[in-house]
Amino acid sequence: MRFCMVTTFYPPESFGGDATYVRGLALGLVARGHEVTVVACSDSYALLSHTGADAKESGDGVEHDNGVVVHRLRSKFGFLSPLLTQQTGHPGLKQAALEKILGAQFDVINFHNISLIGGPAVLRLGGSAARLYTLHEHWLICPTHIFWKNRKMACDRPTCFSCSVRSGIPPQLWRYTAFRDRCLAQVDRLLSPSEYTARRHREDGITQPISILPLFSALAPPEGKQHIPGQRPTFVFAGRITASKGIEELVRAVSNAGDIDLRVVGDGPLLPKLTSQYGNHPNITFKGQISQLDLVQQFVSATALVVPSLAPETFGLTIVEAAACG
Repeated sequence: MRFCMVTTFYPPESFGGDATYVRGLALGLVARGHEVTVVACSDSYALLSHTGADAKESGDGVEHDNGVVVHRLRSKFGFLSPLLTQQTGHPGLKQAALEKILGAQFDVINFHNISLIGGPAVLRLGGSAARLYTLHEHWLICPTHIFWKNRKMACDRPTCFSCSVRSGIPPQLWRYTAFRDRCLAQVDRLLSPSEYTARRHREDGITQPISILPLFSALAPPEGKQHIPGQRPTFVFAGRITASKGIEELVRAVSNAGDIDLRVVGDGPLLPKLTSQYGNHPNITFKGQISQLDLVQQFVSATALVVPSLAPETFGLTIVEAAACG
């Protein structure tokens, strides 16, 4: 079968679990004899990573990732392309490129994080292919994606317009219309990693069929490698270094516990602050972004993974990854 994955981010131009999962899914399908194409947005990664983009590289950059064909879309207008999509809910400057790619004869189009690569309107593209939508985050029902209100607390009740302003997210007027639901009508089935996330979407008025499909991990220790934790209790945090993940509270607690070691794996806006405040604590180590192979070693040698998220997770890919590593 021929599959197409539509996602804003795809490694190495990515930040978190959604892109990691898409790559694992794509490689898994290829390993089973299927053809897989991925479409991602380089402009969005350049915007959010503050790396900038070269207008001379605009167009469709085609790469090959262990049998997966990867289209990395770029616009000569750079960050204006994802900003236009965020505001209008349409592919905008990437409409032509997406129509050309999705116009191929795919059997299945699996939409993932579409927030900046096409918005809800991208769900209408793709001819007669079966359409699936994987709910990596709560973006369909929350402008912040993660129910993180005003940059400081889990959402207690919807105040989306003021929350968007306080969160530094340009308010999206299309969210106050029936536009989302009209576009979702083109989707055959939504895939939710947890019953909780499926229930939240149903409660918000999503009427398309939703099936529970738990996440999986391609991570595993080398054959014969056993889980051998160190003598001291050693805990691993793996994820984006942001307030919603509860990392500040975790680091603060461990800094006062001399008999516990903590390894913090990942990058994010809070990393410089936490490194400055706690980098001199002998029992706290900030690893930054590491390879998947190194992540396996961190899991194998740790006592446990700690997931102190303050905002509700859809599932938590790191939980599956740590379990796969024993």
